[in-house]
Amino acid sequence: MLFNFAAKKFGHTGSNPARYAERMKTNPDGLHTWTEEEVDRFLKRHGPGTKARLVMLLALNTGMARQDLACVGRQHIKKEGRIDYRRHKTSVAADLPILSELAEELRHVPKQRMLFVTQDNSAKPYAVASLGNWFRDRCVEANVPGSLHGLRKAGATRLADAGASEWEIASYLAHTDTTQAAVYTKRANRARLADSGSAKLRAVKMSNLSEESDGKEGKANE
Repeated sequence: MLFNFAAKKFGHTGSNPARYAERMKTNPDGLHTWTEEEVDRFLKRHGPGTKARLVMLLALNTGMARQDLACVGRQHIKKEGRIDYRRHKTSVAADLPILSELAEELRHVPKQRMLFVTQDNSAKPYAVASLGNWFRDRCVEANVPGSLHGLRKAGATRLADAGASEWEIASYLAHTDTTQAAVYTKRANRARLADSGSAKLRAVKMSNLSEESDGKEGKANE
């Protein structure tokens, strides 16, 4: 497309050599989605009360992106047991329950500090890129190939696997439609359908084996 634009603008009349270029292969699923095993490994490496654990559980339980995590704090807890924030990227509001594992980590945050995630023990916030880089180093320490965005995807995957609806997942993602949420529900439904289909196949095989066994016993008794 770019070559065609340049050819038209500058009057090139020859063939387009770019059409012979091979299309680069990309990952259709985007950034890596954390697995449950990777989540467990990270939590074992970074124990209760650590900043790494707090950031990880904030991202996993709320679906916040880096720019949201860098500024989330007590000002966003407007009702007991809930985080109410507006997503920086889209300005879409999200009102989420604080699950027990996250609530436990928030208790370690000094009460006099407004922001949940700061540099060291100061009140100085992280720059967005710096927070992402810092967290990536914590992932290396835990030997997991994850990122903050991958935790957002893992949270949506958890909801889908638990049977959440597309609109419930969209609420977690702070989306105004279910386009992206449908990706997670379809994937979860495929897994459930595969399990259901396999169960039916096993039932048929067991039934056939039972019939064969009954037939052999009948012949033996003749």
